[in-house]
Amino acid sequence: MTVVLCLHSHFRAATAGPTTAPSNTAITHQGQHVNILTAAVSPDHSISRRLLPVGILQLQTASFSTSAKMSTSVFEPAACLSEPINVPSKLLMGPGPSNAHPRVLAAGALPLLGHLHTEFTKIMDDTKAGIQYVFQTRNEWTFAVSGTGHAAMEAAVVNLLEVGDVALVCQNGVWGVRLADMVERNGSIAKKISRPMGEVFSLEEIEQGLKEHKPKLVFVTYGESSGGTAQPLEGLGELCHKYDALLLVDSVAIVGGAPLFMDAWNIDVLYAGAQKVLSAPPAASPISFNQRARDKIASRKTKVRSFYFDAAELANYWGCDEGPRRYHHTGMISSIYALREGLAQFAEQGLEKSWKEHAACAQMLYDGLEKMGLELLVKDKSVRNPCVTTIKVPDGVEWKKVVEYAMKNHKLEIAGGLGDLAGKVWRIGIMGYNCTPENVQRTLDVLQEALNEHWKKN
Repeated sequence: MTVVLCLHSHFRAATAGPTTAPSNTAITHQGQHVNILTAAVSPDHSISRRLLPVGILQLQTASFSTSAKMSTSVFEPAACLSEPINVPSKLLMGPGPSNAHPRVLAAGALPLLGHLHTEFTKIMDDTKAGIQYVFQTRNEWTFAVSGTGHAAMEAAVVNLLEVGDVALVCQNGVWGVRLADMVERNGSIAKKISRPMGEVFSLEEIEQGLKEHKPKLVFVTYGESSGGTAQPLEGLGELCHKYDALLLVDSVAIVGGAPLFMDAWNIDVLYAGAQKVLSAPPAASPISFNQRARDKIASRKTKVRSFYFDAAELANYWGCDEGPRRYHHTGMISSIYALREGLAQFAEQGLEKSWKEHAACAQMLYDGLEKMGLELLVKDKSVRNPCVTTIKVPDGVEWKKVVEYAMKNHKLEIAGGLGDLAGKVWRIGIMGYNCTPENVQRTLDVLQEALNEHWKKN
């Protein structure tokens, strides 16, 4: 039986003197008997607290009535939900997401399975093997985080760093800035070394940072999608280990499109995203921890500050340890299907072929841009990210008009700049399913047409 305290102005005392005693009234509301405990209020609308039985209900103010009725009306749905979903076909030649292969999209439409069904855990095992292949690693702790690349980035931070730990963050674009923010939100300390966007770090610069800051972790971005660079990684792992630091690498915008050898290059933790060269929808994101990183996690003095991103829990759910799989969270079932199929394509064609195709299409793009009289931001060809190219916006051109022209007239995406390069560059992505000479030529033709419209040369 429900007990309700009802206070109403008709119980108000005539004077400011003592209020009347409470009384009980029984009513029927929605088929249930309800006891109404009525209490008087003083002229200033305050409750005489001494009249309220302790433990029933306490209110600071009151203006209820026995005649009041709870509204249970359902409001109308938004009119837009009665309309068909509108998903136009576009060629996504920006920095991501890229277009997904039809085979990948079809996999995402397959029937749902339970997140611990044996058929689904087999698909998880397939996905793990695919990640190990594209990362070129034998690490047992290899799996996909439920979330986009930012989720994998944050998972790395919260597992590897405790409060007060120092991370050396190499910033030459947006992703170093994001990583430093996550480090500080974790209660850790971000020490930053910087290069202008479009440039990379030397081993000497990183070693100086190691000597000065004595970090537990060093972060670099292999494929910088905001600056268009590919950070050289050979020798960096050994350097970090010399100073007792772990190496964390972001490969979101390059994995599958350029050579990457996690084990051979002594990378301790590597993560990626699904939506770029892997040509799957943005969702589940690959990540891998080597034994050195696992030892660091096992020696923590405090719990990982995120339950959702706890690598030990995730590794168990992904079948990466000897124990039975435990329920941790509901895996992204359809997204894992899609990621599995994206990875399977690399197994079928071979990584070397993919690397070669991305290099060839990138060179085709460079040559075409040069013929237009456009200048690339990254001067040194050896450190260009073949998957994302940054192009300087020439004087006399409004960058946004070119982007809008390409989309409005050709449903083709070319992106603008981020961070310090906002308004100063365009970014063209050549990734995965979109990496074909035909798509590169179409992008060049559309860009030339847009420039003819909006670049008034003297």
